[in-house]
Amino acid sequence: MRILLVEDDAALAGAVCSYLEAKAFVVDVAPSLAQARAALAAVQYAAVLLDLHLPDGEGLSLLPDVRALRDPPIVIVLTARDQVTDRIRGLDAGADDYLIKPYDPAELLARLRAVERRRSSAATPVLQFGTLEIDLARDLVRKNGLPVTLTQKEWALLRVMATRPERIHTRDNLADALYGYGDEADSNTLEVFISRLRRKLGRSHIQTLRGLGYRLSSAPEEEDE
Repeated sequence: MRILLVEDDAALAGAVCSYLEAKAFVVDVAPSLAQARAALAAVQYAAVLLDLHLPDGEGLSLLPDVRALRDPPIVIVLTARDQVTDRIRGLDAGADDYLIKPYDPAELLARLRAVERRRSSAATPVLQFGTLEIDLARDLVRKNGLPVTLTQKEWALLRVMATRPERIHTRDNLADALYGYGDEADSNTLEVFISRLRRKLGRSHIQTLRGLGYRLSSAPEEEDE
């Protein structure tokens, strides 16, 4: 999952980034509304973590921009305001959830996953693809009932595909799970990680649709070469 953190407190932003990146998320930081709008125009994010007090305006003014996107990301408002009326205003403006500062990054992660599950077309966070079982809530993967060990980057790619399994994911969409905003992407890196996932999960579970992208599949297991 690639996340945009809109936060002007550098120390807090650094702590949140470190925690989420350790959990296999890619996090971009925008310390102002202007930078947030530029990032949203350039990258397709799965979630936006939005502070309300920003140097160039109120965070809630960003919500119309977010909701106008073709595929709007999750939005969790992060603020020191603890008045019920402020929370209601944020939710009415289009936020998916609200978290009061100071907060524990573990709670933020739990709320992200909860909203992600609610948005998922699946009725349960445990998805089944033939012999493959993906537990989004606990970051677990099993093949034929046995756990599969994935690296952070491998899990980041798999999470993108598993969260919206019916979708064909383009190379750019998947590359966003590997690189931060402004990072230079190696055109061969995505292919390397797709190849590694196929070796661990089974070649048939990740389909290539030529000229379009990739998607997860429940196709019968193929023997590895």
